[in-house]
Amino acid sequence: MRTHQNTSAFQKMGECLYRYSSNGVYYARFESGGKEIRRSLRTTDRASAQRALVWLKQEREQVDPSQGKLTLAELCDRYCQTIQHQKPKTVGRKSLIIRRIKSHWPTGGRLTQVTRVKPSHVDLWISRYRFGPHSRNLHMECMKQIFEMAVRDGIISRSPAAHLRRVKPQKPIRATPSFEEFKAIVESIRSQKFNGHDAEESADFVEFLGLAGLGKAEAAALRQSDIDWQREKITTFRHKTKSGFAIPIYPQLKPLLVRRRRDDVPNERVFKINDAKKAIANACRRLNLPQYSHISFRRMFITRAIERGVDVKVIAEWQGHKDGGKLILDTYSHVNRAHSDRMAQLMTDGLPENVVPMVKGGAA
Repeated sequence: MRTHQNTSAFQKMGECLYRYSSNGVYYARFESGGKEIRRSLRTTDRASAQRALVWLKQEREQVDPSQGKLTLAELCDRYCQTIQHQKPKTVGRKSLIIRRIKSHWPTGGRLTQVTRVKPSHVDLWISRYRFGPHSRNLHMECMKQIFEMAVRDGIISRSPAAHLRRVKPQKPIRATPSFEEFKAIVESIRSQKFNGHDAEESADFVEFLGLAGLGKAEAAALRQSDIDWQREKITTFRHKTKSGFAIPIYPQLKPLLVRRRRDDVPNERVFKINDAKKAIANACRRLNLPQYSHISFRRMFITRAIERGVDVKVIAEWQGHKDGGKLILDTYSHVNRAHSDRMAQLMTDGLPENVVPMVKGGAA
């Protein structure tokens, strides 16, 4: 566009708007931050070109030219300073991703200018690693946060990682103990008198998980005052969702809670331990069972409730879910199918064995 030949090839069609004579494509040419911007608008339609020119100028106005030479390493360091308030495990995981960005960036390495990073560079960096959906999603999320910060700070107008989409992880059917296996595990733990702390304490803790359908965090935090014996309700707090909810004192759970009832110390914890990981692992090994964990007993509780015909929405409320049962329906679809098959056997042209026919016209 600076030579006489180029000038004659481009026709000025308006302020900052040029048209290439050989193919009719429109181009933008203007100054922004003391720098000349020349870019194809990728259209032969003048109205579309004018709109694209306006958007391009607006984009350039959002960019701070003084930060145009900021490197990828400097951006990562800036981002790293903003996450120090997060949990140590989260900081450690994101710090690892940042080190990988600095060490293995495909084009120009750590000294690549942020303004020169393209979406294809991001894709190339992600493709270097062979990891599962969970790790891939963590890397992509961290990458998106880094470049979104660059957009907010006016370093770039658009994030080169905006196109990244989460990978949907597989939902394996995890090992779930039967109720008989659960009772055997509790009894095995109770029989061990020297397991690091009181065997009764560990056994009661595990028994509570399976009979109440709660997680270890809820069980460990439960206090005597959280149990309302008059209304027969337990108020608990789901740490994962940061929300409180209440569950009934189920008939199967009541004898255990009666044993551990202490009305004179309302602020005392119902259980003195935070987990029974080792006790569960040892019991499973002694009984030659799969290595179940705390959450396995919650899955057992939900599975039993579905199999016994409890409404899924009610089960969701017992779990502190706010989705009306959607998560349970998605996660336990294999249980629903088995239960549905059994219920289908009741749909016959005769009366099921457990149905007593009603006599018409009253008694004779």
